[in-house]
Amino acid sequence: MADPSLLVLRGIHKRFPGVHALKGVDLEVRRGEIHALVGENGAGKSTLMQILAGVHRPDAGRIDFDGREDAVFRDERASQEAGIALVFQERSLFGPLSVADNVFAARQPADGWGRIDYPRLREQTRTAVAEVGLDVDPDQPAASLSPAQQQLVEIAKALSLKPRLVIFDEPTAALGPADADRLFGTLRRLRADGCGVVYISHRLEEIFTIADRITILKDGAGQGTFAASALTPSDLVSKMVGRELAARERHREAVPAGGGPLLEVAGLSDPPGRRPRLRDISFRVRAGEIVGLAGLVGAGRTELALALFGARPGTTGQIRVEGRERTLRTPADAIAAGIGYLSEDRKESALFLDMSLSENMAAVAAARPGSWTYSERRHRSSAEEMRQTLRIACRGPEEAVRVLSGGNQQKVVLARWLLTRPKVLIVDEPTRGVDVGAKAEMHALIEDLAWKGAAVLVISSDLPEVLSLSDRLLVMREGRLTGELSRAEATEDKVMKLASMG
Repeated sequence: MADPSLLVLRGIHKRFPGVHALKGVDLEVRRGEIHALVGENGAGKSTLMQILAGVHRPDAGRIDFDGREDAVFRDERASQEAGIALVFQERSLFGPLSVADNVFAARQPADGWGRIDYPRLREQTRTAVAEVGLDVDPDQPAASLSPAQQQLVEIAKALSLKPRLVIFDEPTAALGPADADRLFGTLRRLRADGCGVVYISHRLEEIFTIADRITILKDGAGQGTFAASALTPSDLVSKMVGRELAARERHREAVPAGGGPLLEVAGLSDPPGRRPRLRDISFRVRAGEIVGLAGLVGAGRTELALALFGARPGTTGQIRVEGRERTLRTPADAIAAGIGYLSEDRKESALFLDMSLSENMAAVAAARPGSWTYSERRHRSSAEEMRQTLRIACRGPEEAVRVLSGGNQQKVVLARWLLTRPKVLIVDEPTRGVDVGAKAEMHALIEDLAWKGAAVLVISSDLPEVLSLSDRLLVMREGRLTGELSRAEATEDKVMKLASMG
C-alpha cells in the first residue's frame, strides 16, 4: 500500500537573532488532505511554511516530501520544482507587469523561434484565473486590480504550477464571502485530485468548514494534531492561546446621548471621465457611533475610504467634519481635519518597514501641526504601552517593523491611530491576519475609541465582524449605497441581498 503521507516534518528548529522561532516542530500532511495550521501571531506558522518554500533553511530537523527523504530546499525555485506552491499572506505581484506575465513569470510559453507566444500566454492565463473565479483581461497591469483581485491572481499563479502540495497563508484575508466560497470549491477539487493542502487562517469558522485535520502551534512549539471533527472552536482557541477566551460582551449598548453628526458626506462621486467607483454617496456618522460598510469585492468601499482620506483626488461632493466643510486634496488635509485611516494594504500604504515600532506609531503625531512638542522618549514609552496592550510579538519598541509577522504589523498600524485619537477613524479590514485573542482586544479598543466620542467607519469583508461591531450598517453595490440597516435588523442574509441585488 502506498504511503499516504505526502509531507513529514520532524523536529524542525529555526533561530533568528534573539528569537527561537521554531522549537522542534512536527507536521504530517497526507495526500488528498486539507490540513489546517493554526496559532497566534508569532507562533511560527509562516516561518515553518517559508522553510518548505525554500525561503529559509532549518537549523535542525528533517523534511521528507513525496517519497524524497531529507528534502531541504536550497531556494524557492527548488521548492517549486519539487512540487510545492505557496500563496503568501502578503501579495508578491509585480504591479507594472500584466496579469499574464505575473501568473507565468519566467514560464511564458514560447513559439518555434523562442519568442513569447502571446496568444497562447493570454489563453493559458484566462484558464488559470477562471479556475479561481476571476474574470480579468490578461494584459491588464496587476497594479490596477483591487487587493482582492490581486490575491486571486496570486492563487491562480500558484495553482498554474500544478503542485502536489499547496500552502495557503491567510488566503481569504482580502476576499469577500462569494470569492471565499469559490476558493473553498477549488480547495475541495485539489483534495479530490490527491493534492495536499496546508491552510493557515485566523478565521476559525473557515477552519471547521474546510479542514480535515488541524495542527496547533504556540510560541514556536507544536501543541498536537487533531481531527477537525474532534475539536470545538472553544477547544481550539484554548489550545492556541493557552487560556480560555470569554465571549466578548458588547459594552456599548447604544451611542452616547446627544452625539451629533461628526462626519457628513453628501453627493460624493467620481468625476466624469473616470471609471465610476463612487456614485452619489451620502451618509452621516455621529460622535460615538460605529458604522459598518459592507459590500462585495469591487463595490467601492475602499475607494470611498480613500476619498474621505484625501487619497482619491478629483472626487466631487461635500465632506463635513464637526459641521465644517473640508476640502481634502491630500491625506495631510484629512489628518489636519481629524480623519484617520487604517489601510487594508499595510505594507504598500501604511508602514515604514525599515523603521521601528516606536517610529511607525509616532509617524502621524510627528507630522501634525504642533509637532515641535514631539518627544522621542514619550513616544517610545507610549509605543511600549501599546505593544503590551495589543500583545505585539516582538523584542521591544525599537525593533524594525519589517521583521514582524503580518498580524503584528497590522497591530502597529492600529496603534498609530489609537495613540492620536482622531475625530473620525476609518478602519479598512482592521483585523486582517490578526489572531483570535488579539481580534477581541482590537474590537474592544475600537469600541472604546467610539465611546470616547470618535466617529468610526468600519470596512470589513468578515460579515460576523462588521455585524458585531456596528451600530448601523451601510451596504454598497457598484459604487452606490443600496441600503441601511440598524444593528437590530442587520443579518447576513439581508446584507448579502443588498450587496448582490441592491
